[in-house]
Amino acid sequence: MKLFRNPEIKLSLLWYLSLFFLSLCLRAFAPSYSGAILAFSSFLYIASHYWITGRRYRRLEQLSHEIDGMLHHQIPIHFEKYQEGELSILENELSKMTLRLSEQAAALADDKKFLADSMADISHQIRSPLTSSNLIISLLMEPDLPSTRRKELLKELMQLLSRIDWLVESLLKMSKMDAGTITLQQASIHVETLIRQAAEPLMIPMELREQSLTLKGGSEVQFTGDFSWSQEAILNILKNCMEHTPAGGCIQVSFSENAIFTEIIIEDNGPGFALEDLPHLFERFYKGKNASPQSVGIGLALARMVVLQQNGTLKAENRPEGGARFVIKFYPRHA
Repeated sequence: MKLFRNPEIKLSLLWYLSLFFLSLCLRAFAPSYSGAILAFSSFLYIASHYWITGRRYRRLEQLSHEIDGMLHHQIPIHFEKYQEGELSILENELSKMTLRLSEQAAALADDKKFLADSMADISHQIRSPLTSSNLIISLLMEPDLPSTRRKELLKELMQLLSRIDWLVESLLKMSKMDAGTITLQQASIHVETLIRQAAEPLMIPMELREQSLTLKGGSEVQFTGDFSWSQEAILNILKNCMEHTPAGGCIQVSFSENAIFTEIIIEDNGPGFALEDLPHLFERFYKGKNASPQSVGIGLALARMVVLQQNGTLKAENRPEGGARFVIKFYPRHA
């Protein structure tokens, strides 16, 4: 019976049986004192019952005070002083609950700090181009502004608005990833097609910089994932390489497939990464030493989120011969 897994029940039962047999023996050897023996035995029964019950409730009261201290004053509960008994299961569950509450409280505090820092970073990133846009608009309102200068200002304004649009769109994508509201498709993706389509928006800027893009890999290389989101990740990495590659430089993408994973390696011949920047490259809003003035520090963070969501890994390192290297590996999902 579950009742008898409690040592207190066993001891109290043993004590009551001992009193019972003791009273029987006393009545057998001294029948003339039966009334007194009965009265004394009843008194012992009642006293024992209230002592055992009072001891149990004192333990419950102590446990209640400790839980209250933990909830309101963050005082830890020392469950090791409780012995095995009818409260052991309750104490074990309470131990799990208090540990989970402490972990949730710490996670909420971290989330609150992260949200505050993120909001400060977002407001800063948006405020800068907005301030510049307002300044350009005030200059455009001048009636005697030369047409050539007006065209230059309009071009700058369009670039600033495009930057704001890209920033807001990227932040929305990251928030959707965080909230888990995005369902990634699982389809066969040919890597060569993926890279060519991802690089298409960068072809004109790369041409203006006299940069070249070379692809090295078989047309049969593929992996299973979401084409649109994978294209977003590759685009952000290629854009990062383009911004850090000097004029006339080269960006090389090689890809291969084996029985364990599909690998995509994106390299450039730029300055590479500062050693102190490497551990933080994929953190949101982090800008390294060699970051361009237009960088906002969310492209690589978004790329890593997309890769991780597709059972992949993304690593950044410096090439021995100079330049940056991004290594992406997509692993097959097992049912």
